[in-house]
Amino acid sequence: MTTLLINAHPDFQNDQHYSAKLAQRFLEHYQAAFPEQTVDVLNLYGTEIPQLTTTALLGVWRKQAQHVTLTPDEQHTAAVNRQLLTQFKAHHRIVIVSPLHNFNVTARLKDYLDNILVARETFRYTEAGSVGLMTDDYRVLLLQASGSVYTRQDRYTPMEFSRLYLDKMFTEIMGFDTFDIVRIQGTQTHGVRIDDAVQAGYRDLDAAFTRFYR
Repeated sequence: MTTLLINAHPDFQNDQHYSAKLAQRFLEHYQAAFPEQTVDVLNLYGTEIPQLTTTALLGVWRKQAQHVTLTPDEQHTAAVNRQLLTQFKAHHRIVIVSPLHNFNVTARLKDYLDNILVARETFRYTEAGSVGLMTDDYRVLLLQASGSVYTRQDRYTPMEFSRLYLDKMFTEIMGFDTFDIVRIQGTQTHGVRIDDAVQAGYRDLDAAFTRFYR
């Protein structure tokens, strides 16, 4: 099963982050389950990701729509975008590793999604609205670490915009079959024991891994 692990942590080389601990646990499961296969890893903060601006990706798309010749820099931007999109579509299992920053996804992860949410590539427009094109058993798993707890049905629960955003983009817009989330949460919350939070995340990941590849 082709799997792409997208590391959206700005400090992606530091394996002490709690989201990195979830990623390592996932890779251990993967190596045990599929010893002859490998996971492709994309470190967003170590990779060129075009931004949706008039001088980058948005400008390129406008010129392409108008059949205007691109400059060398714009050709490079278009090529990077195409490479990211091709890589994304080639993997039927997407794992996102990310901290929760100010209740939402990291800036580079938003830039990445702007590169893959492309009409006629991952979704299409119809008279009834947009329809996802990623419908051939594509699944996504979010491995997220956060300082607060978002599962207590209190004021923080509806503020977990990262989960809401990614779930809707993948399942409602692109048509992925499933979206799942595993958390190590409460690492900065009074009364939460870090070891307990980590072990709870590991238990959730153990169960999610089985669902992910069944």
